[in-house]
Amino acid sequence: MLPKTDAPHIVVMHGDQTGEELLQQALRLGEGDALGLNLELQHFDLSLEKRRATKNKVVSEASAAMLKSGLGLKAATITSEKTGDMGSPNAILRNDMHAQVILRTGRRIPNVITVGGAHAPITVVRMAVEDAYGAKEWRETKDGDEIAYRTSQIHRSTCRIVAEYAFQHARKTGATVFGGPKYTVSPVYEGMFKEEMDAAAQRNADVPYRPLLIDATLALLLQAGGQPLVVPAMNRDGDLLSDLILQMFGSIAGSESLVLAFDDENKVKAVMAEAPHGTAPALEGKDIANPMAMILALAALLGYVHSKAADLASRAIYESVFEAIQNGEATVDLHGQMGTAAFTDAIIKRVAAKLEVWSAL
Repeated sequence: MLPKTDAPHIVVMHGDQTGEELLQQALRLGEGDALGLNLELQHFDLSLEKRRATKNKVVSEASAAMLKSGLGLKAATITSEKTGDMGSPNAILRNDMHAQVILRTGRRIPNVITVGGAHAPITVVRMAVEDAYGAKEWRETKDGDEIAYRTSQIHRSTCRIVAEYAFQHARKTGATVFGGPKYTVSPVYEGMFKEEMDAAAQRNADVPYRPLLIDATLALLLQAGGQPLVVPAMNRDGDLLSDLILQMFGSIAGSESLVLAFDDENKVKAVMAEAPHGTAPALEGKDIANPMAMILALAALLGYVHSKAADLASRAIYESVFEAIQNGEATVDLHGQMGTAAFTDAIIKRVAAKLEVWSAL
C-alpha cells in the first residue's frame, strides 16, 4: 500500500520530442508554492538516445526507483521500429512493476462535441500485461503456403485483480460494470476472464453488472448516453477501447493514463501516470501541443499520495483544467487560441487561487 506523506517522492521519467515538452509543462505546476506541496522529484532520462546508450539499463533503474517510492510520472517516449533496437520502455516498466491494470477514463470536455451522445464518464480497466502483447510468434511454410502462429497467455491472478478493481472503481464512481471478453468464441482462454468477472460481481453485489461480448460492447458504447460505465478488458481489447473512448469524448489529449501495481492484499502499491498519446514529432517546438493529459496525469498521481494537502492539490488541478476550458482558455485542438505554455500559465494561476481561497475557508 502507498505510504501517507505530505512530501511526495515522485520518480520523473523524461521522454522524447513533444512528450518531453508536455512533461515540462506539468512539472511547472510543482514549482514554487502553487500546489502547497514540497515535491521531491527524482529524474531519469528515458529518451531513445539515453536508452540506447545504457542498453535500457536506465529504464530498469527508473522502475526500481518507482517501486520504492510508489509514484511515477512519465513522458511519452519513442519506441524504435528497428528490429533488435531498444523496444518499448513501457513494456519494460510494466513488467518490472508487475503492473496488472491500466486505467483510462473518457470524460466530457467543456465546449467539445462528443460522439454518439457520450456524456457520463466511461472508464476502461485494462490488463496491463500478457495477452497479445509479448506473445511468442513464428511462421512456418506448409504446402507452399505461409502460416503465422502466436501463443498468448493470461494468468488467473491478473484476471482476478482486473475484474475486482473494475467493480471497486465502479462503486467509487457510481458506475455500471459493462462489457467483457469474447468468451463464447474462446471459452478456455477468454472464458477465464469472464469467470473472474462473474465472481467479482458476486463479491460486489451492490454494483450494477451488465456483462456483454466485446463486439456488443463496442456497438452499445455509442448508445451509452448518460450512464457512467466501467469496462474491464483484455490487454488487446482494452488498448483499442481506450483510444476509441477517448476520441468519443473529443480528444485523446483529454485524459490521463494510469498503470497500477498491487500488493498481496490487492492494494495499490505503485502508480505510473502518463498521457495516453505519443510523442507527436510534428508538433515539437511549436508551442501548440495540448498539455492537458500530462497535467491531469500529475493530478491523478497526487490523488494516490493519501494526504489532505495532496488531495486538495489534485482536486484543484482537475477543477482548474476543466474550468479553464469551459471559459474558452484552451489550445487550438480544443477550439481555443492558446499555446502550450499559455494554457499551463492559466492552470497555474487558477490552481494557486483555488488553494489560497480554500485555505481561508
